[in-house]
Amino acid sequence: MNFTNTCSDPKKTNLYRVQTILSDLTHVFFPVLCQGCGSDIMSPGQLLCLRCQLSLKETRFADFENNPVEKIWWGRLPVEAAMSQFYFTKNSLLQDLIHQLKYKNNKEIGIYFGRAMGHSIRNSIRFTDLKLILPLPLFPDKEKQRGYNQASLLCQGIAEVLQLPVNEHALRRLRYTDTQTHKNRMERWQNVEGVFAAAHNHDLENKTVLLVDDVVTTGATLEACGSAMLEDVGGLRMCIATLAYADN
Repeated sequence: MNFTNTCSDPKKTNLYRVQTILSDLTHVFFPVLCQGCGSDIMSPGQLLCLRCQLSLKETRFADFENNPVEKIWWGRLPVEAAMSQFYFTKNSLLQDLIHQLKYKNNKEIGIYFGRAMGHSIRNSIRFTDLKLILPLPLFPDKEKQRGYNQASLLCQGIAEVLQLPVNEHALRRLRYTDTQTHKNRMERWQNVEGVFAAAHNHDLENKTVLLVDDVVTTGATLEACGSAMLEDVGGLRMCIATLAYADN
């Protein structure tokens, strides 16, 4: 076997030099910056530098039964398995990135984080027999104003890893609701009661689906959506995945 050193070939050596120069010039004039801190010290294919990646607090909930996210729905909603990728804390990098995702048109962040969620789910033995990924729906006027549903972007990233279809039309949000952010547990439930419905029941019957949202706190919104799905659809089994878990 001939292990020829490419440096002995002048053409290959010159090509390598040209490629290196072009790469360096591209980095100077079109730098790839970390979307967390703005650093230009980045690994290929990443949106966050290593320092920012390490600052995010992963939960590892996908691997553990009866984790804190699953306990939210004990006695309230039959969930096969549930997980959140990160712990949410106020004034954190994650809060800023979620703000970019929801309000600053940073769609890349959603797909990027969705892939991370997908890898956690794929590596778990608990999310079995998944057939379909469903984003928590926004009210149509709100989605039109924003231009996208952030949960759908997370689903897109998850789907790339799990190789599963996403159905953005299986669920409907029937009316506009105020933000849940400053409401207590009872107010959150009252705010979303009767808001959701299954739009295409035949697409969901006798399937295990993954319901996806960005942040879970009390679980009222996901509970309202999940309850409507289970009431409307026969044989449905449900798993839940969120990007972040905010512990009250």
